[in-house]
Amino acid sequence: MNKVGVVMGSTSDLPVVEKAINVLKEYGVPCEVRVLSAHRCPNEAREFAASARESGFSVLIAAAGMAAHLAGALAANTTLPVIGIPCKSANLDGMDALLATVQMPSGIPVATVAVDGAKNAALLAIEMMAITDKDLADKLAAQRAKDTAAVLKADAELMAKYQ
Repeated sequence: MNKVGVVMGSTSDLPVVEKAINVLKEYGVPCEVRVLSAHRCPNEAREFAASARESGFSVLIAAAGMAAHLAGALAANTTLPVIGIPCKSANLDGMDALLATVQMPSGIPVATVAVDGAKNAALLAIEMMAITDKDLADKLAAQRAKDTAAVLKADAELMAKYQ
């Protein structure tokens, strides 16, 4: 199984990113976690992305707030799928990061999840890997069934209480 690269622009993004790391671990997906800024160390970020496929990565997840150019900077230097996590900031509540992450030029796609949506970023990466990995596909299906059962149980309890 290949691995997922989880990159953040600053360690201040770690509380958000840890949610993705935890989901990847739950599914048994290896990941490598890095801090690489698109602005403060652009050469290192570029090299990481450019060598990601040869280094055994299948998908890259990039989390950044404010200017949030990390996902785009990585995507510009690899043909691997890149998933951007816009992180909430104090000034503009994450809207700046969301727009910077989602507004990519034609030819350089970045899949973008919700502001602070690290869990969905990890699940999307796992779904991409599950295209060719039946074990991961089975784990995803089992979790979906478990989630459905939980909602239906809550529905039944609510109906019983109020009817």
